[in-house]
Amino acid sequence: MYVARVPNRTSPPAYLLREGYREDGKVKNRTLANITHWPMAKIERLRQALRDDAPEAGDNELRMLRSLPHGHVAAVLGTARKIGLERMLASGFAPARMVALVLAMIVARVIDPSSKLATARQLDEATASSSLGAVLGLGTVSEQELYLALDWLLGRQADIEQRLARRHLREGTLVLYDVSSTYFEGRTCPLARLGHSRDGKRDKLQIVFGLLCAADGCPVAVEVFEGNTADPSTVTAQVEKLKRRFHLAHVVVVGDRGMITQARIETVLTPAGLEWITALRAPSIKLLAEQGTLQLSLFDDRDLAEVTSADFPDERLVVCRNPLLADERARKRQDLLAATEKELSKVATAVTRKRRPLRGADRIGLAVGAVFNRYKMAKHFTLTITDDQFAFARNDATIEAESRLDGIYVIRTNVPAEKLSASEVVRSYKDLSRAERAFRSLKRVDLEIRPIHHRLADRVRAHVLLCMLAYYLEWHMRQALAPVLFDDHRRDDAAAERASIVAPAQRSEAARRKAARKRTDDGLPVLSFQSLLVELGTFTRNTMALAATPSDTFQLYPQPTPVQTRAFELLHVAPRP
Repeated sequence: MYVARVPNRTSPPAYLLREGYREDGKVKNRTLANITHWPMAKIERLRQALRDDAPEAGDNELRMLRSLPHGHVAAVLGTARKIGLERMLASGFAPARMVALVLAMIVARVIDPSSKLATARQLDEATASSSLGAVLGLGTVSEQELYLALDWLLGRQADIEQRLARRHLREGTLVLYDVSSTYFEGRTCPLARLGHSRDGKRDKLQIVFGLLCAADGCPVAVEVFEGNTADPSTVTAQVEKLKRRFHLAHVVVVGDRGMITQARIETVLTPAGLEWITALRAPSIKLLAEQGTLQLSLFDDRDLAEVTSADFPDERLVVCRNPLLADERARKRQDLLAATEKELSKVATAVTRKRRPLRGADRIGLAVGAVFNRYKMAKHFTLTITDDQFAFARNDATIEAESRLDGIYVIRTNVPAEKLSASEVVRSYKDLSRAERAFRSLKRVDLEIRPIHHRLADRVRAHVLLCMLAYYLEWHMRQALAPVLFDDHRRDDAAAERASIVAPAQRSEAARRKAARKRTDDGLPVLSFQSLLVELGTFTRNTMALAATPSDTFQLYPQPTPVQTRAFELLHVAPRP
C-alpha cells in the first residue's frame, strides 16, 4: 500500500490510499480510501509508516504558521447566518463580493468597531487581526472597496427594512419611535448642522437619526436627518414609511412627549388613521390640576387613574403617581435651587464689590440670565435689578405649586380601552426605554456610531444603516446569551411579580442572584457582552504545517473553555467551520 498524490487542475490535489496487485501477469492499482480530508500531518505520517522509513530530522516537526482570534467571529458570524441576515443581504441578484464585504463590516462593527481604514486592515489577509476575512474568503481588502460596498448597501436599504418589517411588525402592533443625534467631525457634509446636542458637543456639527423598533426593542428601520431637524418634524417621514413602504394600515406609534406633539397628532397621525401613545408636557399637567380634572386625592390609595378632559376630546388620559420619582424630583429641585442661589450670590457680590463693581441693569441682567439659562430656575426666583443694585429671593409660592405635582405624569392616547387597558397603555409608553437602550448601544456602549468622519451625505446614511444592522445582530445575540450576561434573562418573571406598572421596574430574582454572585447557577462567571466577545476571541484558528511541507497547511482549533462552550450552545452555532 502507498499514498498517491493526484493533482487537480483547478482544485487542491487529492490524496488516495492505494495498493498494487497482479492480474493476468499485469501490475494494477486500486484505491482503498480517499484521505484528502485528513490533515497533512496525518497523511505524511501514514506515508512514512507505509514506506517503513525513518523521517529525516525535523521533517515531522509540526509548525504553527499563524494564529488568529476566531471564537468571536464564529459566534457573531454564525448568529448573522442563523437569523437570516446574510440571506437578507443576498436576496435578488446581489454580487457575492458585495454581500461578503457588507456582512464582514457588520460583524466587525459588533466585534471591534473602528474606522473603515482600520476595518479594511482587520479583514485583509496580510494584516488581519481576526479570522473574519479568512472565513469569508475575502483575500485582499482595500478601504475604497469597503466604501463601494457601503454605497451598494444604501441602495438596498428600502428592501432590507421592508424584510425586517415583515418579520417583526404586523397589523395592530406597537411601534416604538425615538430620535437621537451624534456629533460629526469635519464641516463639509450637507447633513451636518448645529443643533440641540444630546452628546454635550455644542460646538460640533451633528446629524439627527430616528430609529423605528418593534415593541420588544428589535430595530426595524433607521433614517438620517439634518442636524438641526426638530424631533417632531421627523414623525412625518416615519408615518410615510409605515403606511406606504411597510403597508401597515393599523399600528400604534409610541413616542415621547417631545416627539408626538399636538401639531403632529392633528396634521400627521390623525389624517393617516394611526393610533398613538405619548405623554403630556408639564404645562398641560399643571392646567389639568388647575381645572380640577387632576385631583391629588385620586392617589390616596392607588398610583394610577384614568380621567377625561374637554381639552383632549376622544382621548384617554392615564394619570400616574410614582412616589420614588416624586422624591427624586424634589431632591433635584433643591439641588438646582441651591446651585442657582450660589451663582446669583456671585453676581450680587460683583455688584457690591468696591473695586470695579458690576454696573448697569443690562450688564447685571446678562449675568443673571446666564445663570438661569444654565439651571432653568428663573420661575422660582423674584429679582430686583437696578443700575447699581441686585437682590434675589426664592418664590416659595411657585416652588410649592410645582412640588404638589412631583411624581405625576400623564399618558395620553387615542387607543380604545377594549384594545389596551390603562396599565397596558402605561407599559407601552415605558417600553420606549427599549429604543433608548438601542441608542446607548449604538452611541456609547458597543457599536460606537460616533464620531462620524464621512463627508458625503449618502456615506453618512450608509454608515448609520450599517450600525443599525450591527445592533440588530447584537440584539439577537443578547437575547440568546442573556443567561451568561448581566442582562436579566427572566424578565417575564419580574414583570409577573411587579405589584404595579407605575412602580419602578425590578430585576428578577434570578438576575439579582446572578449579579450578586457574579456567577451563573451552574458556576460560570457572568460577563458583559463585550467581555464575553473578548473571552470568545481567545478561541483561535491556527494555521499548521509540517516543516517538510510548509505549503500543505491545515487548520487546528483548541478545545473551548466552559464559558466558550456555553456561549456557543446558547447561540446554537459551531465554533469550527
